[in-house]
This record gives sequence, C-alpha cells and structure tokens, in this order.
Amino acid sequence: MTSKPVSAAERKKILRVIFISLLLDLISFTFILPLFPRLLEFYRNLETADGPPNSVLNRILLVLNAYKQSFSRTINDRYDIVLLGGALGSLFSLLQAIASPFIGSLSDKYGRRTALLWSMAGNITSVALWVAATDFRTFLASRVIGGLSEGNVQLATAMAADISDEKQRGSTMALVGACFSIAFTFGPALGAALAKVETFAANPFATAAGVSLLLILIETLYLYMYLPETLPSSRLSESRNGSVAQPKIVTNPTFRTNSYLLLNSTHFVFILFFSGMEFSLPFMTYDLFAYTSSQTGRLLGFMGLLASILQGGVTRRLHPLRAVQIGVVACAASLLMLGRLTTEVGLWTAASLLAITTSTVVTGLNTLSSFEAAESERGGKLGNHRSWGQVGRALGPLVFCTLYWWAGRDVAYAIGTAGMLGVSGLVFGALKAPPVTLRSG
Repeated sequence: MTSKPVSAAERKKILRVIFISLLLDLISFTFILPLFPRLLEFYRNLETADGPPNSVLNRILLVLNAYKQSFSRTINDRYDIVLLGGALGSLFSLLQAIASPFIGSLSDKYGRRTALLWSMAGNITSVALWVAATDFRTFLASRVIGGLSEGNVQLATAMAADISDEKQRGSTMALVGACFSIAFTFGPALGAALAKVETFAANPFATAAGVSLLLILIETLYLYMYLPETLPSSRLSESRNGSVAQPKIVTNPTFRTNSYLLLNSTHFVFILFFSGMEFSLPFMTYDLFAYTSSQTGRLLGFMGLLASILQGGVTRRLHPLRAVQIGVVACAASLLMLGRLTTEVGLWTAASLLAITTSTVVTGLNTLSSFEAAESERGGKLGNHRSWGQVGRALGPLVFCTLYWWAGRDVAYAIGTAGMLGVSGLVFGALKAPPVTLRSG
C-alpha cells in the first residue's frame, strides 16, 4: 500500500519552497569558500603573534607541518593555509558523515519539517559564532556545530522524493542538484565581495558572516511559514500518537534492484577520487600555469555555470542510471587528461568534462537510492547514502594530495583514472535500472 500522491498544485508549491530555501542555504554556505585562505591566514597571524604556543591553531599547524615535511619533494609554503583549509574541510565532512544518518532517521520518525527546523537552529548557531569569531577557537566551534547540524541537503532530497512519483523522481532530483551548481557559481563571488567590506576590526570577515546569517534567518522564517510536512500523514500521526490507530503504510519492496551496500559503496569510491582531484586542482594549476587564486576561481566558476546549465536542460531528462554512467566516464576521461595536459586549452577541456560529472553522478545516485527506499525509511536510507559520500569527501583530499606530493602529478592522476575506471566498472556492470523507472520511462 502506498500513500496518496500530492496534487500537481501542491507539488509545485512544495518544490518552489524546497528550491528557494535550499538555494538560500547553499549560497550562504558557499560565502566562506573563497575566504578560507585569507581567513585562516588572519587567525594564524593573530595567534602566532599574540596567542600562546599551545593554542588549538598552533597545535594543528604543528601537526600539518610535520605531515608536509614528511614528503620527499618540497611543498611551497603558500600551501600551508591550503592544508589547514583542507583539514577543516575534512573535519566538516566527517562530522556530516556522523550526523546525516541520525538526521535522516529523526525525519522519518518526527517529520521532515520538524527535523529541518531543528537543523536550521544549529545552522543559525554556527553562523552566529562565525560572526563573533575573533579567535580561531570560536571559528572552529562554528565549523563543528555546522558540520553536526547541516541537514538541509539530505532533507531536501528526501522531501523531493516524498512528493514525486517514479516518473517525476529524476527531474525533481536534478532540480536539487541545480541548486548546488547555481550556488557554487555565484555564492563564492558574493562572499569574496562582502569580505572587502570591513565593519568589525576584530573580525574582518564579519560582514560576509553577517549577510550569511541574514540569509539563514530568512530561510528559517520562510520554511516555518510555507513548508508543509511531506512525510505521509498516516505515518506521522502514528509516530506522534504512539499507537496503531490506522493501518500502517508499508512500501518496503520485496526485493531491491540495487542493494544499499552497492549504492553506498559506489557513492563512497566515486567521491573519494572526485573530491581528491577537486582539492588538488589549485595545486596543479599553480604548478603548471602559475594560476592565481582569482584565475582558479574563474575556472571553478565556469565549471559551476556549465553544470547548472546541464542539470537544468539535460540531466533532468536522463534516466538516473544513464546520468551516472555518462558522469563517471566523463570523470575518468578528465582525470586522464589532467595527468597529461600541457596547455590551458587542455585544462579547460578537462574542466568541461568535470562539469558534466558534477551535473550527473551524485544526482543520479541519489535518485537511484530513493527508488530503493520505502516511505517508512527514506530519510534514514538517504542519510546513510550521504554519510558514505561524506566519508569519501573527508578522506579524498588527504589520499590524493599525499599521492600528488609523494609520487607526482602523473602517478596521482593515473591512479585517479584507474580508480574512476573501477567506479565505471561498478556502474556499468553492477548497477541496474529499477523496474519502476523502465515502466515509467
């Protein structure tokens, strides 16, 4: 037995709320990305000059420098801050991996709306701490709370699945993916512009943080006023009442087309190699072409813009398995090119292939994962799926950059290409199209 589908008008309304709120959330989230080098340099200079030698930041830098010195080749000092930013990014992803399954399971029990509003409370606390972060310890606390409370993406994915039938699922998931591409195209540029406006001497980045906080507050108010509950009402009522007043809606399939171990493993291995390559890209563009941060930013902005166009016009029309297949092949080809390129034309061609990957693989895997989850377990299953990806995102930069500095670009990208070919083997040889998608297509 399945729940009654929402009407077309109600679905359109909910999708609009999901899209606007997720876009606000991701733009706010991406403000900080281009600021990391200057922001961390500010804290390093502050605590190196005035802070105690055993401060949190100084202890972290000591460990990172020991790691850097272990390599046979010299690593430019300009990458000290990049390493610190990578360590914080890995910490954030690891915390997300821990929190995502719990947030998803809570949304199955108490409702998507309730879980999302509690998540927003954590986000508000996190960004408010960033506004007040006049020392690194406060900033670190902000990132820890943000990592543990950020549930918007996985809950948006679960809500999109709640209100979509099999035929609509792929295009709806592509809409969620488009929010990422749009936000990563414009959010970092806005953050960089706001960072030039100094309103609080003790925290030069308070303006960007303050606008980020304003966007989060607007998003929270908007969700509170306009987001209805998308979890099937009969289950929600049963969970709250603690009794079986009516038949429980159960949609567990008698079999799964793709096991969650297969889906999650594919997600993990893909993100492991993709995020490692993504993190190493600024190192490579600097080593080969002496790119500045702004030049690398333009390259990443181009990738985000192209990915958003592809998601809006192409990915949403593709079968999710086909989207994943196209994306992993494009990624393998790009990694092969990045390991051998000698010209900027080759670099931008490889970046175009990576934009195809960005616009297809994760969206397709999320869609396939949603088909294997019953309504009663969708939040938890999608949370677990995201958790595996976040573990890959935490480990990828460490593994890939270690290869890059120990063995060189050629070997690192050759191993990356081999790894992505292995992912392609899983995608083409093991993943299958759920029968409902074939019937609906």
